[in-house]
Amino acid sequence: MRQHRLALCGEHFTEWFISRTQRAIERYGMFGPEDRVLVAVSGGKDSLALWDVLLRLGYDVEGLYINLAIADQQYSEESKARVEQFASERSGADFQIVDVKKTYGKSVLELARERRGREVCSLCGLVKRHIMNRVACERGFAALATGHNLDDEAAVLFQNVLRWQTGYLARQAPVLPSTHPRLARKAKPFFRFYERETAAYALLQGTDYIYEECPHSKGATTILYKELLNRLETRSRGAKQQFYLSFLKTRREEGLFSGPREKLDLGECENCGQPTTAPALCAFCRLWGMS
Repeated sequence: MRQHRLALCGEHFTEWFISRTQRAIERYGMFGPEDRVLVAVSGGKDSLALWDVLLRLGYDVEGLYINLAIADQQYSEESKARVEQFASERSGADFQIVDVKKTYGKSVLELARERRGREVCSLCGLVKRHIMNRVACERGFAALATGHNLDDEAAVLFQNVLRWQTGYLARQAPVLPSTHPRLARKAKPFFRFYERETAAYALLQGTDYIYEECPHSKGATTILYKELLNRLETRSRGAKQQFYLSFLKTRREEGLFSGPREKLDLGECENCGQPTTAPALCAFCRLWGMS
């Protein structure tokens, strides 16, 4: 791992990976031993690796799998099977499943067909965020942890810089504090790991994860940005790490994008009770035509 100036065997890579995760959690105050943590798991390498590490570190953690009912290539069923297999092989790996179609009456794809002009990925993101927030609130979790890695964060930063979306830049961080009693803290303990490092950890632990990307993610701009950053990384080792970590350091030390911002006036949705800036119904409930 030239970007870290390290070369490790499997045993010591595992130790390094776990201890580095713990340092990130402590440094950014993501959550503590007394907190209940909800981990969003998809069946992929990053989320399953995160679940594994947090269990090893002794955190009070529970998994959440959201079944989006994506039938293409049996994607959702294959993903769910990986989560169930992971949990069956580890003591204390409790999790729950929220089936979107059974709970709300339609799959994300059916919803997208009704809402012509809306991209599947956009609708999927909205649905997942709402469900994660709802479950974390209803079950009393202090923090919601996701497996976003350095490649993910660098690609999002690249996108936000290209468009100079200062609002998003101001909020992009390894941890986002709660801004409403019904919103749990958001944490990304893997923000310093390259994607290939989380994959290496999962393989070393014998974790069977789904390799394929979602069939509907083909052509997504974030994938394009990842490819461009990978080309840069090939020419300049450590470029992605420097790009993202320098952004965090500059914002912390020089106050970049941390000036006074308009405070969001969060109300509560009249239907589901979740925080929203919109009057009456939140975007999720409007999407489903709820009242």
